[in-house]
Amino acid sequence: MAKMVSQQKYRSQKAVKITKQVLTYIFLTIISIIWIIPFIYLLSQSFISMEGRAAGIDPYSFGQFFPTFGPTGNFTFNNYVTLFNDPAYPFITWWVNTLIIAIVSSILQTILTLLTSYTLSRLRFKGRQGIMKLILVLGMFPGFLGMIINYYILDLLGLTSSIFSLILLYISGSMMNYYISKGFFDTISKSLDEAVLIDGGTNNTVFWRIIMPLSKPIIVYTILISFTGPWGDYMMAAYLAHGNQEMFNVAVGLQQMLEKGAGTYFTTFCAGAVFVSIPIMILFFILQRYYVEGIAGGAVKG
Repeated sequence: MAKMVSQQKYRSQKAVKITKQVLTYIFLTIISIIWIIPFIYLLSQSFISMEGRAAGIDPYSFGQFFPTFGPTGNFTFNNYVTLFNDPAYPFITWWVNTLIIAIVSSILQTILTLLTSYTLSRLRFKGRQGIMKLILVLGMFPGFLGMIINYYILDLLGLTSSIFSLILLYISGSMMNYYISKGFFDTISKSLDEAVLIDGGTNNTVFWRIIMPLSKPIIVYTILISFTGPWGDYMMAAYLAHGNQEMFNVAVGLQQMLEKGAGTYFTTFCAGAVFVSIPIMILFFILQRYYVEGIAGGAVKG
Protein backbone atom coordinates (compact mmCIF):
# COMPACT_ATOMS: atom_id res chain seq x y z
CA MET A 1 0.00 0.00 0.00
CA ALA A 2 2.80 2.38 0.96
CA LYS A 3 4.59 1.55 -2.30
CA MET A 4 1.51 2.45 -4.36
CA VAL A 5 1.14 5.76 -2.52
CA SER A 6 4.83 6.50 -3.13
CA GLN A 7 4.48 5.73 -6.85
CA GLN A 8 1.39 7.93 -7.15
CA LYS A 9 3.20 10.76 -5.37
CA TYR A 10 6.17 10.35 -7.74
CA ARG A 11 3.90 10.41 -10.80
CA SER A 12 2.14 13.49 -9.47
CA GLN A 13 5.41 15.32 -8.87
CA LYS A 14 6.67 14.32 -12.32
CA ALA A 15 3.45 15.55 -13.95
CA VAL A 16 3.76 18.89 -12.14
CA LYS A 17 7.41 19.20 -13.22
CA ILE A 18 6.58 18.43 -16.86
CA THR A 19 3.68 20.91 -16.81
CA LYS A 20 5.94 23.65 -15.45
CA GLN A 21 8.55 22.94 -18.13
CA VAL A 22 5.94 23.01 -20.91
CA LEU A 23 4.50 26.30 -19.64
CA THR A 24 8.01 27.75 -19.37
CA TYR A 25 8.86 26.77 -22.95
CA ILE A 26 5.55 28.18 -24.21
CA PHE A 27 6.18 31.47 -22.40
CA LEU A 28 9.77 31.72 -23.72
CA THR A 29 8.59 30.92 -27.25
CA ILE A 30 5.98 33.69 -27.11
CA ILE A 31 8.54 36.18 -25.77
CA SER A 32 11.02 35.16 -28.50
CA ILE A 33 8.40 35.71 -31.20
CA ILE A 34 7.56 39.15 -29.78
CA TRP A 35 11.24 40.10 -29.73
CA ILE A 36 11.94 38.92 -33.27
CA ILE A 37 8.89 40.57 -34.92
CA PRO A 38 10.49 44.07 -35.11
CA PHE A 39 13.59 42.70 -36.85
CA ILE A 40 11.50 40.67 -39.32
CA TYR A 41 9.48 43.80 -40.02
CA LEU A 42 12.63 45.89 -40.64
CA LEU A 43 14.06 43.18 -42.90
CA SER A 44 10.88 42.83 -44.96
CA GLN A 45 10.40 46.61 -45.27
CA SER A 46 13.97 47.02 -46.50
CA PHE A 47 12.99 45.09 -49.65
CA ILE A 48 9.77 47.02 -50.34
CA SER A 49 9.76 49.84 -52.86
CA MET A 50 8.47 53.02 -51.23
CA GLU A 51 6.68 53.88 -54.47
CA GLY A 52 5.19 50.39 -54.56
CA ARG A 53 3.61 50.50 -51.12
CA ALA A 54 -0.16 50.37 -51.16
CA ALA A 55 -1.67 53.85 -51.20
CA GLY A 56 -2.92 55.19 -47.89
CA ILE A 57 -0.77 52.91 -45.71
CA ASP A 58 1.05 54.66 -42.89
CA PRO A 59 4.80 53.92 -43.36
CA TYR A 60 5.10 53.20 -39.64
CA SER A 61 2.21 50.72 -39.53
CA PHE A 62 2.13 46.95 -40.12
CA GLY A 63 -0.39 47.44 -42.93
CA GLN A 64 1.97 45.94 -45.49
CA PHE A 65 4.23 43.58 -43.61
CA PHE A 66 5.87 41.61 -46.45
CA PRO A 67 6.89 42.61 -49.99
CA THR A 68 4.94 41.27 -52.95
CA PHE A 69 6.54 39.53 -55.92
CA GLY A 70 5.75 39.26 -59.60
CA PRO A 71 5.42 41.77 -62.45
CA THR A 72 3.28 44.08 -60.32
CA GLY A 73 5.08 43.37 -57.04
CA ASN A 74 7.01 45.87 -54.94
CA PHE A 75 10.05 43.74 -54.05
CA THR A 76 13.28 45.64 -54.73
CA PHE A 77 16.94 46.04 -53.77
CA ASN A 78 16.88 49.76 -54.55
CA ASN A 79 16.66 50.72 -50.87
CA TYR A 80 20.16 49.36 -50.29
CA VAL A 81 21.41 51.07 -53.45
CA THR A 82 19.93 54.39 -52.28
CA LEU A 83 21.38 53.88 -48.81
CA PHE A 84 24.95 53.87 -50.13
CA ASN A 85 24.58 56.38 -52.97
CA ASP A 86 22.31 59.20 -51.79
CA PRO A 87 24.48 62.34 -51.38
CA ALA A 88 21.92 63.92 -49.04
CA TYR A 89 22.50 61.18 -46.46
CA PRO A 90 26.17 59.99 -46.46
CA PHE A 91 25.58 56.63 -44.81
CA ILE A 92 29.14 55.42 -45.52
CA THR A 93 30.57 58.37 -43.57
CA TRP A 94 28.24 57.64 -40.66
CA TRP A 95 29.13 53.96 -40.70
CA VAL A 96 32.88 54.62 -40.79
CA ASN A 97 32.53 57.14 -37.93
CA THR A 98 30.65 54.58 -35.88
CA LEU A 99 33.15 51.83 -36.63
CA ILE A 100 36.13 54.00 -35.62
CA ILE A 101 34.42 55.16 -32.44
CA ALA A 102 33.29 51.64 -31.47
CA ILE A 103 36.63 49.92 -32.14
CA VAL A 104 38.85 52.52 -30.45
CA SER A 105 36.44 52.86 -27.51
CA SER A 106 36.11 49.10 -27.02
CA ILE A 107 39.91 48.59 -26.98
CA LEU A 108 40.59 51.41 -24.53
CA GLN A 109 37.55 50.64 -22.37
CA THR A 110 38.50 46.97 -22.15
CA ILE A 111 42.06 47.77 -21.04
CA LEU A 112 40.95 50.32 -18.44
CA THR A 113 38.11 48.15 -17.13
CA LEU A 114 40.29 45.05 -16.75
CA LEU A 115 43.10 47.00 -15.06
CA THR A 116 40.63 48.56 -12.62
CA SER A 117 38.97 45.21 -11.94
CA TYR A 118 42.32 43.51 -11.31
CA THR A 119 43.41 46.28 -8.94
CA LEU A 120 40.23 46.14 -6.88
CA SER A 121 40.13 42.35 -6.91
CA ARG A 122 43.73 41.33 -6.16
CA LEU A 123 45.37 44.28 -4.41
CA ARG A 124 44.67 45.53 -0.91
CA PHE A 125 45.29 49.19 -0.16
CA LYS A 126 43.91 51.96 2.01
CA GLY A 127 40.69 53.46 0.63
CA ARG A 128 39.83 50.43 -1.56
CA GLN A 129 36.39 49.90 -0.04
CA GLY A 130 35.68 53.64 -0.14
CA ILE A 131 36.53 53.80 -3.85
CA MET A 132 34.21 50.87 -4.65
CA LYS A 133 31.37 52.44 -2.66
CA LEU A 134 31.92 55.81 -4.35
CA ILE A 135 31.82 54.22 -7.82
CA LEU A 136 28.66 52.34 -6.84
CA VAL A 137 26.94 55.57 -5.76
CA LEU A 138 28.08 57.51 -8.84
CA GLY A 139 26.84 54.70 -11.09
CA MET A 140 23.29 55.24 -9.80
CA PHE A 141 23.10 58.62 -11.56
CA PRO A 142 22.10 58.56 -15.25
CA GLY A 143 24.88 59.55 -17.62
CA PHE A 144 22.82 62.22 -19.39
CA LEU A 145 22.87 64.37 -16.22
CA GLY A 146 26.41 65.38 -17.14
CA MET A 147 25.77 66.03 -20.83
CA ILE A 148 25.81 69.83 -20.61
CA ILE A 149 28.94 70.15 -18.48
CA ASN A 150 30.69 67.49 -20.59
CA TYR A 151 29.93 69.49 -23.72
CA TYR A 152 31.31 72.72 -22.24
CA ILE A 153 34.48 70.98 -21.05
CA LEU A 154 35.02 69.51 -24.52
CA ASP A 155 34.30 72.91 -26.04
CA LEU A 156 36.99 74.50 -23.84
CA LEU A 157 39.40 71.83 -25.07
CA GLY A 158 38.40 72.45 -28.69
CA LEU A 159 37.20 68.87 -29.23
CA THR A 160 33.51 69.35 -30.03
CA SER A 161 34.10 69.23 -33.79
CA SER A 162 35.79 65.82 -33.73
CA ILE A 163 34.44 62.27 -33.35
CA PHE A 164 37.25 61.69 -30.86
CA SER A 165 35.24 63.73 -28.36
CA LEU A 166 32.81 60.81 -28.24
CA ILE A 167 35.67 58.35 -27.75
CA LEU A 168 36.96 60.46 -24.84
CA LEU A 169 33.52 60.49 -23.22
CA TYR A 170 33.00 56.74 -23.64
CA ILE A 171 36.34 55.76 -22.12
CA SER A 172 36.29 58.33 -19.31
CA GLY A 173 33.70 56.39 -17.32
CA SER A 174 34.71 52.89 -18.35
CA MET A 175 36.36 52.12 -14.99
CA MET A 176 32.94 52.30 -13.34
CA ASN A 177 31.95 49.08 -15.14
CA TYR A 178 34.39 46.92 -13.21
CA TYR A 179 31.82 44.82 -11.29
CA ILE A 180 31.50 41.80 -13.60
CA SER A 181 35.21 41.63 -14.37
CA LYS A 182 36.12 41.92 -10.69
CA GLY A 183 33.72 39.10 -9.86
CA PHE A 184 35.42 36.92 -12.47
CA PHE A 185 38.92 37.73 -11.16
CA ASP A 186 37.76 36.90 -7.63
CA THR A 187 37.14 33.31 -8.75
CA ILE A 188 40.80 32.82 -9.80
CA SER A 189 42.90 31.40 -6.98
CA LYS A 190 45.19 33.95 -5.35
CA SER A 191 47.77 31.19 -4.79
CA LEU A 192 48.82 31.75 -8.43
CA ASP A 193 49.65 35.37 -7.63
CA GLU A 194 51.61 34.36 -4.55
CA ALA A 195 53.63 31.78 -6.51
CA VAL A 196 54.62 34.36 -9.13
CA LEU A 197 55.54 36.98 -6.52
CA ILE A 198 57.64 34.45 -4.58
CA ASP A 199 59.54 33.62 -7.80
CA GLY A 200 60.42 37.29 -8.22
CA GLY A 201 57.57 38.38 -10.49
CA THR A 202 55.62 41.63 -10.20
CA ASN A 203 51.95 42.51 -10.28
CA ASN A 204 52.40 43.32 -13.98
CA THR A 205 53.66 39.79 -14.52
CA VAL A 206 50.69 38.37 -12.64
CA PHE A 207 48.22 40.42 -14.65
CA TRP A 208 49.63 39.89 -18.16
CA ARG A 209 51.12 36.38 -17.83
CA ILE A 210 48.72 34.68 -15.40
CA ILE A 211 45.37 36.45 -15.12
CA MET A 212 44.85 37.43 -18.76
CA PRO A 213 45.41 33.97 -20.28
CA LEU A 214 42.85 32.57 -17.79
CA SER A 215 40.31 35.32 -18.45
CA LYS A 216 39.33 34.89 -22.10
CA PRO A 217 35.56 34.78 -21.35
CA ILE A 218 35.54 38.03 -19.38
CA ILE A 219 37.81 39.73 -21.93
CA VAL A 220 35.40 38.83 -24.74
CA TYR A 221 32.42 39.92 -22.61
CA THR A 222 34.04 43.29 -21.87
CA ILE A 223 34.95 43.85 -25.53
CA LEU A 224 31.39 43.10 -26.65
CA ILE A 225 29.80 45.38 -24.08
CA SER A 226 32.30 48.15 -24.85
CA PHE A 227 31.67 47.79 -28.58
CA THR A 228 27.86 47.64 -28.58
CA GLY A 229 27.46 50.73 -26.39
CA PRO A 230 29.11 53.24 -28.77
CA TRP A 231 27.77 51.36 -31.81
CA GLY A 232 24.15 52.06 -30.91
CA ASP A 233 24.45 55.27 -28.89
CA TYR A 234 22.15 58.10 -29.93
CA MET A 235 21.70 60.62 -27.11
CA MET A 236 25.29 61.73 -26.51
CA ALA A 237 26.25 61.43 -30.18
CA ALA A 238 23.32 63.60 -31.29
CA TYR A 239 24.06 66.20 -28.62
CA LEU A 240 27.72 66.59 -29.57
CA ALA A 241 27.10 66.52 -33.34
CA HIS A 242 24.72 69.53 -33.26
CA GLY A 243 23.57 68.86 -36.83
CA ASN A 244 27.08 68.39 -38.25
CA GLN A 245 26.72 65.39 -40.60
CA GLU A 246 30.47 64.76 -40.56
CA MET A 247 30.16 63.81 -36.88
CA PHE A 248 27.02 61.67 -37.16
CA ASN A 249 27.15 58.03 -36.19
CA VAL A 250 24.66 55.61 -37.76
CA ALA A 251 22.07 56.04 -35.01
CA VAL A 252 21.95 59.83 -35.40
CA GLY A 253 22.17 59.70 -39.19
CA LEU A 254 19.34 57.21 -39.59
CA GLN A 255 17.18 59.18 -37.18
CA GLN A 256 17.74 62.31 -39.25
CA MET A 257 16.89 60.38 -42.40
CA LEU A 258 13.64 59.16 -40.85
CA GLU A 259 12.71 62.55 -39.39
CA LYS A 260 13.31 64.61 -42.53
CA GLY A 261 12.10 62.15 -45.13
CA ALA A 262 9.68 59.66 -43.54
CA GLY A 263 7.45 59.70 -46.58
CA THR A 264 10.23 58.81 -49.01
CA TYR A 265 13.05 57.33 -46.93
CA PHE A 266 11.28 54.96 -44.54
CA THR A 267 12.21 51.78 -46.41
CA THR A 268 15.76 53.09 -46.93
CA PHE A 269 15.91 53.69 -43.17
CA CYS A 270 14.87 50.05 -42.65
CA ALA A 271 17.67 48.94 -45.00
CA GLY A 272 20.15 50.97 -42.95
CA ALA A 273 18.86 49.49 -39.69
CA VAL A 274 19.30 45.96 -41.07
CA PHE A 275 22.82 46.70 -42.31
CA VAL A 276 23.84 48.22 -38.97
CA SER A 277 22.55 45.22 -36.99
CA ILE A 278 24.50 42.63 -39.01
CA PRO A 279 27.99 43.21 -37.45
CA ILE A 280 26.57 42.99 -33.92
CA MET A 281 24.69 39.78 -34.75
CA ILE A 282 27.80 38.20 -36.26
CA LEU A 283 29.89 39.12 -33.22
CA PHE A 284 27.35 37.66 -30.79
CA PHE A 285 26.91 34.45 -32.77
CA ILE A 286 30.67 33.88 -32.96
CA LEU A 287 31.47 34.87 -29.36
CA GLN A 288 28.26 33.78 -27.64
CA ARG A 289 29.91 30.99 -25.65
CA TYR A 290 32.53 33.29 -24.16
CA TYR A 291 29.90 35.98 -23.51
CA VAL A 292 27.78 33.59 -21.41
CA GLU A 293 30.85 32.24 -19.59
CA GLY A 294 31.95 35.78 -18.78
CA ILE A 295 28.58 36.71 -17.28
CA ALA A 296 28.34 33.43 -15.34
CA GLY A 297 31.89 33.70 -14.02
CA GLY A 298 31.54 37.34 -13.03
CA ALA A 299 28.26 36.72 -11.22
CA VAL A 300 29.75 34.21 -8.77
CA LYS A 301 30.99 36.83 -6.35
CA GLY A 302 32.11 40.44 -6.45
